[in-house]
Amino acid sequence: AISAAVCRRAAPLGPMPNEDIDVTDLDSLKKYRSWTRYMKFAEEASGKPQWWKTYRQHVIQDDGAEKIDIGLPQFQLPRSQQLRKRKRVLRENHRDSELERESRLYRLRIPLDEVKADWERINGPYHCQRVAEHYGIYRDLFPGATFVPRVVLRVLYSPDGKSSAQVHCGNELTPTEAGSPPEVKFSAEEGSLWTLLLTSPDEHLRDNESEYVHWLVGNIPGNAVQSGEEVCHYLPPFPAKGTGFHRFIFVLFKQDGPVNFKDDYRPSPCHSLTMRTFRTVDFYRTHQDAITPAGLAFFQAQWDMSVTHTFHELLNMKEPIFEFDRPPVYHPPQKKYPHAQPLRYLERYRENHKPTYGIY
Repeated sequence: AISAAVCRRAAPLGPMPNEDIDVTDLDSLKKYRSWTRYMKFAEEASGKPQWWKTYRQHVIQDDGAEKIDIGLPQFQLPRSQQLRKRKRVLRENHRDSELERESRLYRLRIPLDEVKADWERINGPYHCQRVAEHYGIYRDLFPGATFVPRVVLRVLYSPDGKSSAQVHCGNELTPTEAGSPPEVKFSAEEGSLWTLLLTSPDEHLRDNESEYVHWLVGNIPGNAVQSGEEVCHYLPPFPAKGTGFHRFIFVLFKQDGPVNFKDDYRPSPCHSLTMRTFRTVDFYRTHQDAITPAGLAFFQAQWDMSVTHTFHELLNMKEPIFEFDRPPVYHPPQKKYPHAQPLRYLERYRENHKPTYGIY
């Protein structure tokens, strides 16, 4: 109680927000008069350094090192053009009597496809970047760097030709669903060249710092992946049994021109894990003058029966199986006169050493 009282009396570490406002005379405060003016002052205030931590700073543990942005530059309209466009849309909506009537009668239908398309174009890349940061994608593939995936990458698996499984940002797929090369779509300008990479930073059986490359296609004209130069053919995921979920990451690079991948070629078919050992950061450093990360998508997968087939038939090796040695079940010292304990209390201390289960 004493420590709580002292804590309440302790002075803050710095000035508190709005402490200079006289609450007894609120009418004398300066009015913003418009939303634009308010946003201008709010952005200026948010950019000033503060002595307290925000919620995001508490959640995200930042090591203090500034990461290098290696992605495509951001194209954004000037603020004046954005405001003119917004005002034009508002005027059109005010003049639309049918829109006003449908809204007043609660019959207005919002085109969700258009809303989703706008979200993917404006906020989607930053959302994907935050999710990738959470899953450690940039930490493991591009140490000390990051990028905003400004090109929306759509990856669709169709294992049986009927059902489909799409790759988003960390969703779960099975190795069976990802057993064949997927259909990849993205928006590309005419005459542009691209590189598509599929890698896994969690699968390597000997080196934790290395990866296995599952697919590498370079010099893709436009968005025609099937017309690209297949540097390393597709290999299905093979997360070893007992190792949990593995990340499988698609990275799309935009090329400045044709790239020579002669040092990255693997024979086709390539079923040697030694030859498939790969590091994305080394690949990027080799071609960083010609390629720029532009798109990102990834999924998670864990062992299923198709992994056994991949090890035995494709990789021609024994399947590794990992098991967890569980520690013995802990029981607190037995009490001679247990109070308020369930009826199965004594079963924990029998001499047969068999684990018992129940509500203790």
